[in-house]
Amino acid sequence: MKKIVLSTILLISSSSAFAVAPGGPDCGWGNMLFEGQSGLPSHILASTVNGTSGNNTFGMTSGTNGCSPDGLLTYKGKSLIAFSSIITEFSEDVAKGEGEALTTVAVIFGVEKQDRAIFEETVHQNFSTLFPNESVSAEEVFQSLITVMKNDSRLAKYVV
Repeated sequence: MKKIVLSTILLISSSSAFAVAPGGPDCGWGNMLFEGQSGLPSHILASTVNGTSGNNTFGMTSGTNGCSPDGLLTYKGKSLIAFSSIITEFSEDVAKGEGEALTTVAVIFGVEKQDRAIFEETVHQNFSTLFPNESVSAEEVFQSLITVMKNDSRLAKYVV
């Protein structure tokens, strides 16, 4: 119970901050060299150039290289760690269609209050998809949940 409340408080407080990438979105020689390109290879190469040369750090301290330390930092990934710690409670809440763990997971995904009833109903209806057997791992449930949400037009916006 305490874990769920603490997780919810941390997630809510962290999700209220809006921020930019370290040094800014246009920071570093890697971003300059690969400007206008997209895709995983370009991002990896740009990050490698920025990381190995240390030019992001220099740019942030000197105000050069398109870098600035002014923005707040963000993380837009989903927390599998927080999810794993409440998987048992989550499975019980999915079976019931309501509960604190279900709300916590909705918060992890950034589901807005007006859409939480839809979230609860959708995951409840997909219990057998999320938990096909007793030995399903938290990672498998997490990936199935993402798929279930993507397949629901009202929830897809939370798993883009």
